[in-house]
Amino acid sequence: MCGVGLPGYGSTQKVLLTVLSDGEPRSSSELMKVAGLTARVVGNSLYRLWKAGSVLRTEKPIYEAFKAFKGRAGVKKNTRGYHLYLYRPISDSVFLRDLRFVKYSEKQLNRSLGSSKAELIRNFIKENSDRAFYSNEIVEALKEEDIEQRDIMSTVRRAESKGLIYVRGYRAHDRQTPFKDGFLLTWIDQEKPREEAIEQAVEKTNRTLAEKASTSPIIERVHRIRDMVIESTKLRDLVSFSFIQNTLGCTEYEAEGGVERAMQLYPDIREVKVFDNFRYYYHDSMPEKDLNAAMAMKENYIRIVKGRENRIGHNWEAVVGYFIDTFTTGARFWTQNHRNGGMDPRRITVHLIKPVGGRGQNAEVDRVWEVTPGLLLQSTTYVLECKWGLVGKKDVDDFFNIMRWSKEFGVDTLDGRQVKQGVVGVFAGSAFNPRDNVQLKDGSSISLATYAARMNVQLLKAADFNEKLRERGCSTKISVQKICRAARNEEEVREVLESVWKSSDRSEEILAAILENNKEVYDFEKRLEEGK
Repeated sequence: MCGVGLPGYGSTQKVLLTVLSDGEPRSSSELMKVAGLTARVVGNSLYRLWKAGSVLRTEKPIYEAFKAFKGRAGVKKNTRGYHLYLYRPISDSVFLRDLRFVKYSEKQLNRSLGSSKAELIRNFIKENSDRAFYSNEIVEALKEEDIEQRDIMSTVRRAESKGLIYVRGYRAHDRQTPFKDGFLLTWIDQEKPREEAIEQAVEKTNRTLAEKASTSPIIERVHRIRDMVIESTKLRDLVSFSFIQNTLGCTEYEAEGGVERAMQLYPDIREVKVFDNFRYYYHDSMPEKDLNAAMAMKENYIRIVKGRENRIGHNWEAVVGYFIDTFTTGARFWTQNHRNGGMDPRRITVHLIKPVGGRGQNAEVDRVWEVTPGLLLQSTTYVLECKWGLVGKKDVDDFFNIMRWSKEFGVDTLDGRQVKQGVVGVFAGSAFNPRDNVQLKDGSSISLATYAARMNVQLLKAADFNEKLRERGCSTKISVQKICRAARNEEEVREVLESVWKSSDRSEEILAAILENNKEVYDFEKRLEEGK
């Protein structure tokens, strides 16, 4: 078919009909390129052809992500909607390539106008201004109007910028994310003083969250955590993470999730770390004087109750460090100068581009060393993390995420953030939970060691070090666990291991001497524990 012999059509319309006469659906941008016409001319002509019944148009717009270079701003990615046009056959509607093409109607015209959808959404929220809705609830309520999730948030964000709608989600320190059912949305009364209107909007979202608590164990934990924090603050005290977990009667993982959600929902809940390790929580209404007094009390309590635990934990790090230093040859260890002069220079602080496990911008690892097998071969970097106690999947995940999100060991890839090639994690735990199997998506399970290996993380156990002592000829009554419990500090751990290594036949005698010399340490720790 050609453009000649199409009475009643303008020249532009004839050109467009000629292009579309091959039966292939095309967008206005495609027609612009073929016809060599401007967007305004093509758009106006297509509208007239659709209204006249000469072409059909897709019933719903097609959404695609487009990239555009914006100079110094870089590449911008936007989602845009467009229609395809089809030369009209005999019927009024056609299914082609899973798309429905329809003729012109006022209903179809209104659906194509974004303002009408936006008006429906705004009116729904305004007419129900006495309560708050999750965005998914609005989609369900307006589904007969072809309202989709993307219509909701694009409209709401524009209304939010004008101060018409209050939007609430999980709040982190630098961003806000939706709840399970989407963001909470409610109308802001424009006739009331701004402060009063915002307060009412917050209260409406609080009521909706409270209603959800009866069906959501996570939200129920969040509310109980907030109650505990407020209660302890009124008593001029801090509430510990372990107290929260024990009171909720849940697992550590569930308590972690509850605390994280509570701090996102209620920014007035604050966290403070005592000795950079023990987490406590309080409400920001607590006066600074009371906060300092409460922290001093917690520091004293930790010295009393956690003294032995801290000593053994640091001694375990010294055990692992000794064996790494002894058996690692041809390695170059990283070192750092620390403000704390007593801190081991081989303990490395890495910089995080995303918070991990409560750590903000920095995290610490116990050792980093590089091994180069040959002049022309790529070196391997080993990153060590130590933990005394029973180690589970959560600990391994936490260590892996530190490497992944660190500037030093992580890298952005097409599959997301990953650990750099040539970087191997080494996690040394005194014991690994044998029952902590990892469930896979297909329903099967693998051991923690296999799971760690898939992430290129090697696991070291106390039994591995004890095996080296046996090979050296040490008594079966000697173990690195006993040395950790017996030694006064990290320096003494290294001295004992060096003596045992050199004089393996005297290993029992050496350990007995340490136990005798440190009696006052054990007695003091026992008195502190009894006096707690």
